[in-house]
Amino acid sequence: MLIILGFFVAHWYLSLFFQTFFLHRYASHKAFTMSPFTEKVFFVLTWIFEGSNYLSPFGYGVMHRMHHAYADTEDDPHSPKYDETVFKMMWKTRTIYSSIANKTLVPDARFTEGVPQWPAFDKFARSWPSRLFWGLCYVAMYWQFATVWWLWLLLPIHFLMSPIHGAIINWFAHKYGYRNFEVGDTSRNFLPVDFLMMGESYHNNHHKNGGRANFGGIRWHEIDPTYQVIKLLNAIGVIKITRQKEILIENIKKAA
Repeated sequence: MLIILGFFVAHWYLSLFFQTFFLHRYASHKAFTMSPFTEKVFFVLTWIFEGSNYLSPFGYGVMHRMHHAYADTEDDPHSPKYDETVFKMMWKTRTIYSSIANKTLVPDARFTEGVPQWPAFDKFARSWPSRLFWGLCYVAMYWQFATVWWLWLLLPIHFLMSPIHGAIINWFAHKYGYRNFEVGDTSRNFLPVDFLMMGESYHNNHHKNGGRANFGGIRWHEIDPTYQVIKLLNAIGVIKITRQKEILIENIKKAA
């Protein structure tokens, strides 16, 4: 039982880390820089730890920039204001993301500038054989170590990990919580202490300062776990935190 619970918790947090670190803070916002080789290493690590939920950094990065530019308007890829349920919102999100990742939707150049791309790897990592491989790994893990029936109830979550992470923030962090800043959208800080989403739930802070590597730190209790890792990677030279006054998302908005 403990092996399965440990596997579930590890998948939750490792998948979430690479989503917030690589896809969100790096691909979308360029809160830090890294070498081309290191970037490819993180492509591969994101595939390993997101597994069957792998998200294209290009598709995610472009869509997320659109979310900031159009937050809580009809052009927002995901807004609780324009979708009646979380399921409708996430289906719309999936449709727009897939169109961007598959290059059937061509966004404005302001949304694509500098977003990392590795088309050959993305094609492989997003393929059905890749997703099936990881899915079989999850099933084999449960088959081998699930000692009580109710542990199998956790298995479907592994296949929906990234959408669930997205739904928590894109729906609940636009409906519930507190605000440090009055911004032109409904973003809120969903959790006062973010033990669940590795800093992502400080969503109001993030919408105020989109390019800031630290999503927390406005109030004493707002500790951003991902930022602690970012500081360590910056200290040992794996990445370099971008220290700039002008925030990328502000430039995108001005270009509109």
